Amino acid sequence: MLKGIPKILSPQLLMVLAEMGHSDRLVIADGNFPAESMGRDAIVIRADGHGVPELLDAILQVFPLDTYVEHPVSLMEVMPGDNVATPIWDTYKAIIKKHDSRGDAAVGQVERFAFYEQAKTCYAIIATGETALYANVMLQKGVVTP
Repeated sequence: MLKGIPKILSPQLLMVLAEMGHSDRLVIADGNFPAESMGRDAIVIRADGHGVPELLDAILQVFPLDTYVEHPVSLMEVMPGDNVATPIWDTYKAIIKKHDSRGDAAVGQVERFAFYEQAKTCYAIIATGETALYANVMLQKGVVTP
């Protein structure tokens, strides 16, 4: 066990977060996301039984967001015609605000199929058991400063 590390961060996930470099991207995927097919060239970490908010909060305690891009956090945009509410996005924004001074300004949206294409180039995808729809979030890593 380690002191000061959120318990939800498994040894495998901690290793991946440490391996990632500046501008590498990570997807925290909801339970409907095709993590295995999107992650053929990435590391796929299973976190079944956990939701995205608890993982996002834990990851942002040790993972700096990129300061060189406008939106280091990307959400999958709701498809036109889908009548889906996304209250989980407000939860994400509150978590991000706790860990990054830019708050909501750090968050952008990416069209669904563009999100999939970007996910295919990510360093890692965390497959969660999150049941909320459109609950996928992509993080771009920044640098750790002294």
